[in-house]
Amino acid sequence: MDQTPPARLKMTDVARLAGVSVATVSRALSGSVLVSQDTRARIEAAVEATGYVVNQVAAGLRLQRSRQILVMLPDIANPFFGEVVLGIEEEAQHQGFGVLIGNTGRSPDREAALARQFQTGAVDGLVLLTGRRPALLADVPASRMVAVSEHIADDSIATVSIDNHAAAIEAVGYLRGLGHRRIAHIGGPAGNVLTAQRFQGYRDAQGGDFDPRLVRYGDYSIASGEAAMRGMLDEAARPTAVFCSNDEMAVGAIRAARAFGIGVPAGLAVIGFDDIPFAGAYDPPLTTVRQPRRQMGRLAARILLAALAGDELPAPTALPHLLVVRQSS
Repeated sequence: MDQTPPARLKMTDVARLAGVSVATVSRALSGSVLVSQDTRARIEAAVEATGYVVNQVAAGLRLQRSRQILVMLPDIANPFFGEVVLGIEEEAQHQGFGVLIGNTGRSPDREAALARQFQTGAVDGLVLLTGRRPALLADVPASRMVAVSEHIADDSIATVSIDNHAAAIEAVGYLRGLGHRRIAHIGGPAGNVLTAQRFQGYRDAQGGDFDPRLVRYGDYSIASGEAAMRGMLDEAARPTAVFCSNDEMAVGAIRAARAFGIGVPAGLAVIGFDDIPFAGAYDPPLTTVRQPRRQMGRLAARILLAALAGDELPAPTALPHLLVVRQSS
């Protein structure tokens, strides 16, 4: 009986069957956006017909790549990031890449340690959810990075986000449509890009009704939202509604209202931002702006891996948001 193993299929076999070049097959298998949907479909059919399997180890050695990407985020305990990371992992694994998670804890020392890991070549690319490029990586080509949610100011790094300014205008506009005019705002940390964008949307929507005394800032935690709301409820001219820069601070605002004996939404309408998992399960269910977090993660990984394969970086990408109206407003 012949024990000779079957010859290993090559990329040229797939290219021949699909009627394209080997380079086109390589781009398609690496997720390049330069390959049309029709061509990609032919290549995928050829891969299935031939049973071709990409040798990821050999590819990594040939290209001197680790086939790993690093996701750098500021707070792994924040539920916002979970769905984003899932999306990144789904796309990366689909393309044969592993994903490492780096939690900075908003510590410059931790951020620097992760940046040094990148410099060693342990990872090929970097997904930034921190809103900043690490100082140690100032000279690294933008094609090796992509930002999610927070645009990095004065940088050429590709960004996947939503239009935070427009989302804030819509949320505050909804409250105004209910008749509210004394609408408070609890923003995120100072210096944060999202803090500025959402505040500007709030201010633009309020127009002549804007009152700086109704603006407070927190750190995206429940406790900071509660403290900010308590401060405003302690004043004589209380707000009748509040737009918060994330869902956790919105939950804190509801807790503060309850401590003052104020019903939600009867005495205080509350809107959050993000639509994290417990937003719809809270009492009352939270009205919030939904970000397509898993889709943002998948697209960010796709852009990064395509750039690593040689594609040009796209312009900043804004995905659609959705105002989800529930019982808190």
